[in-house]
Amino acid sequence: MATERDAEADGVTEGGTPLDDERWLVVRGRRWRRQDPSLPEDVAQRLLSHLGRGRSGVRALRGAGEDPAPARRRVDLAKHGLGERGEPWWYQGPDQRHERWETALRELDALDRPGDEEGAGPDDPAS
Repeated sequence: MATERDAEADGVTEGGTPLDDERWLVVRGRRWRRQDPSLPEDVAQRLLSHLGRGRSGVRALRGAGEDPAPARRRVDLAKHGLGERGEPWWYQGPDQRHERWETALRELDALDRPGDEEGAGPDDPAS
């Protein structure tokens, strides 16, 4: 039979709620939300790739004296998909979590398609 201490060692409390050290990462005294641990590895890698490209784009646009807003949009979408922004992943059920990352990936992948305007999708009357 597992004890409460065993459950804490696994990163969750007896009720299945993640402990703070699974939810948060502290870097130089600043607390950052961790990535959703339920993300499938392939999904996490795709989101992290978009995040890296977005961050690189922000640097490049700033260096060129241009508005980095389009690249920041990619960073924001990727972070939402990873569970690092928006409603905390530990408050979401499995279906909500899945929908969160699928929506983010759909929007991120649309940014890579030529001719697609940011925010325009198949249900958008502008498209």
